[in-house]
Amino acid sequence: MAAKAGKAEMEPESLYNLLRLPKAVGRPAEEELPQGEKKKYLPPTSRGDPKFEELQKVLMEWINAKLLPEHIVVRSLEEDIFDGLILHHLFQMLTGLRLDVEEMALTVPNQRRKLEAVLEAVNRSLQAEDQPLKWSVDAIFNKDLLATLHLLVALAKRFEPDLPLPTNVQVEVITMESTKSGLKSEKAMEQLTECSTDKDPATKDVFDELFKLAPEKVNAVKEAIVNFVNQKLDRLGLSVQNLDTQFADGVLLLLLIGQLEGFFLHLKEFYLTPTSSAEMLHNVTLALELLKDEGLLSYPINPEDIVNKDTKSTLRVLYSLFRKHKLKETADGTPHGSPN
Repeated sequence: MAAKAGKAEMEPESLYNLLRLPKAVGRPAEEELPQGEKKKYLPPTSRGDPKFEELQKVLMEWINAKLLPEHIVVRSLEEDIFDGLILHHLFQMLTGLRLDVEEMALTVPNQRRKLEAVLEAVNRSLQAEDQPLKWSVDAIFNKDLLATLHLLVALAKRFEPDLPLPTNVQVEVITMESTKSGLKSEKAMEQLTECSTDKDPATKDVFDELFKLAPEKVNAVKEAIVNFVNQKLDRLGLSVQNLDTQFADGVLLLLLIGQLEGFFLHLKEFYLTPTSSAEMLHNVTLALELLKDEGLLSYPINPEDIVNKDTKSTLRVLYSLFRKHKLKETADGTPHGSPN
């Protein structure tokens, strides 16, 4: 039995390793760069920058932690991301969405098509379709490390806002251009992570301070919010006893948002009786998107945290509704900002 378990554990990684196509990364030769085209090149000094290496390490550890259930191990971001396989699994793990693409793409044309389909879904999820992107199918498929890092940083910021990415990571980049007279080069600094040494104030909220400085008051805040929620859900014949667990599947959250914000949600848009974590994640993601559209979320929240019953994240979401609808009902209207 032990041998069988060991084999089952090894097979996925072995199959994955068969798909790895190592490619040397170096300065583009003049004959490789068609006339009039430009290509970015990372000099050795940039690749060896400690903060640049730390950024790659943090992202790699994050991806490997997310994909641990899939028995997939990433050892090199530029070598392992290019064909769309890792990106496919990571995107599904982060969003709970299933993409209609082939699982294993073994030929170069199929790998490129797979990457294109996955990137299209990723860009939609990042709401980046109408913005100038720092990555492309060509760049990722050609194992462009800078483009790969820009993409992964964007995914981390969207789905894992608390991931401790090193701040102010910037590297010197050489842009090579092929001209009639030969190759010309230009140096520039490229920013990969935000300059701030602290999180943007907009990403802070009172619950960090509440849990840190006044944990004894957390239950009082939870009780006030539960009372408010039950007043609103009573007209539907529903009630909440446990704030920590009853919002994990997103159903009560969607119904509450519908009651307070006047949304009508068709049953085809969400799962009324979710039976899997993917269906729960779909519900919670939809709820957070509705709140974001209404301008109620001042703090980036990972939908997975709600599904995993993270109390602080659940409180942040419910308090955004409490602040808008409960506080405006008070007679003097004085409460602002924090759950006193």
